[in-house]
Amino acid sequence: MSLILACTGHRPNKLGNEYDYVGPYSTYIEKELLLAIEHFEPVSIVTGMAVGVDTIWARCGIKAGVNVLAFIPCEGQEKIWPKKAQELYHKILSNEKVTPHIVSPGKYSPYKMQVRNERMVDACDVLIAVWNGTAGGTGNCVNYARSKNKPIYRIDPRRAA
Repeated sequence: MSLILACTGHRPNKLGNEYDYVGPYSTYIEKELLLAIEHFEPVSIVTGMAVGVDTIWARCGIKAGVNVLAFIPCEGQEKIWPKKAQELYHKILSNEKVTPHIVSPGKYSPYKMQVRNERMVDACDVLIAVWNGTAGGTGNCVNYARSKNKPIYRIDPRRAA
């Protein structure tokens, strides 16, 4: 069976401000995501390529040797990010295991984040949600997955603290 896993999750501001991916949240989330890859044995994973959980997920896919489908919400989404985040973004996208796909051509607009989330859910068999239960983009993605009757595998990042 060729299972595809997508992952939605919080930005660093909801994860102890670990913008450098060093600390208890990043360590816990990476460990749990690698266990999910090992458990589900996907042929591909889908990432939304935002800072935070999306970046950790992409790195986990590369580390596990899985094909990574990078669903980029719009052109130049990384342009306003800090330099280190931009460098990591481009390093991930240049990896041979990563296939970039721009979901909505053109410049940034907030609605494009939800369009990206919906395409990720539509493309996957199981959604992994690194979600603390709060409202926002991750919650919206989970609600869309529920409306599509997609199985959801939840990782609560509060367990890291």
